Amino acid sequence: MKKLIAVFLLLISFVSNAQIGGSNTYEFLNIPISARVASLGGSVIAVNDNDPTIALGNPSLLNKEMNGMLTFSYLNYFADINHGFFSYVKDFKKAGTFSAGIKYLDYGTFLETDEGGNELGNFTAAEYAFVLGWGKKIDSSFSVGANLKPIYSKLYIYNSAGLAFDFSGTYYNKQKGFTASLLFKNVGAQLSPYVEGGEKEPIPFEIQAGISKRFKHVPFRLSIDAIQLQNWNLAYNDSLVATNNSTTLSDENKSERNRTSILNEGFRHLVFGGEFVPSKSFMIRVGFNYKRRAELALDTKPGLIGFSWGLGFRIKKFHISYGSAKYHLAGPSNHFTVSTNLSEYYRKGAAPRPPKQKKIKTKKIKEKGEKKKEQG
Repeated sequence: MKKLIAVFLLLISFVSNAQIGGSNTYEFLNIPISARVASLGGSVIAVNDNDPTIALGNPSLLNKEMNGMLTFSYLNYFADINHGFFSYVKDFKKAGTFSAGIKYLDYGTFLETDEGGNELGNFTAAEYAFVLGWGKKIDSSFSVGANLKPIYSKLYIYNSAGLAFDFSGTYYNKQKGFTASLLFKNVGAQLSPYVEGGEKEPIPFEIQAGISKRFKHVPFRLSIDAIQLQNWNLAYNDSLVATNNSTTLSDENKSERNRTSILNEGFRHLVFGGEFVPSKSFMIRVGFNYKRRAELALDTKPGLIGFSWGLGFRIKKFHISYGSAKYHLAGPSNHFTVSTNLSEYYRKGAAPRPPKQKKIKTKKIKEKGEKKKEQG
């Protein structure tokens, strides 16, 4: 345990001064790929109901009930960017529950030209993260987990590699339907920069905390996530840049530019999600991300920016989910997730079914008995 803590402190020191979006590499790690997570606002880490897509972000939720689960997620992102993930979960009893998967972001094919506009050919760009997860219960209420994420990025002729870890812990009270989780996300560093001899860029480290409550007499679950806890100042208001004639802002203007109320700043750290669960086979989901709305909504026409919704339903042995998140007035993102449990198709050691026996009609037996009595 002491060695594990030492490694954790060493890794977290690499990103102790990490910033939010815009100054990090491998930002694709933060794009919600699960349809359920996307419909609940883009962040949900404290729902304990054996969903491997939530355990992708919070490995301490991995448990033996997920053994054999195979999951596929797909997102047709903006500008025909394809984002996907698939994973498989296996339980090893004493060692814990493990998951293995690949998360990818395919930017597509681009036309390469020179400065004169002459076509030189095509090139591609993509990023990958191999996710190896582990989770284990300490007792009936507490569990811990970790993810190992080797990262590879190829953008045109530039390549980069990195390594990230996730560490998490979860408290679960089954009787009260309450779950609380703490997550240290993307602890690690870029191992090789895109340009040989260039400076290494930070990766998007983040601290998250979340709670969820399943109400006893109402088929509804409420989840609240606190995001970007490593950095209080998330607000960025660049309106003074347009009104200032000088290209260089004074120190006074710089301090005014990012000033906002405590309430506004606090809500930027919160993501709200709700699930209406009338049965085990059907769910309706809604979410709200204030930070997304504050940063991406237009003042003249905010619309439903920051809101999200989705559905989940079971068809035989498949669990299918759809999620839609509103980022911009141009259109929403559409997420699809399909999962199934392979152990339900084949159970080791199961006794073979007995052969079907032909049904014998009781009337014929009675008739034969009566004939024998007459003959006798």
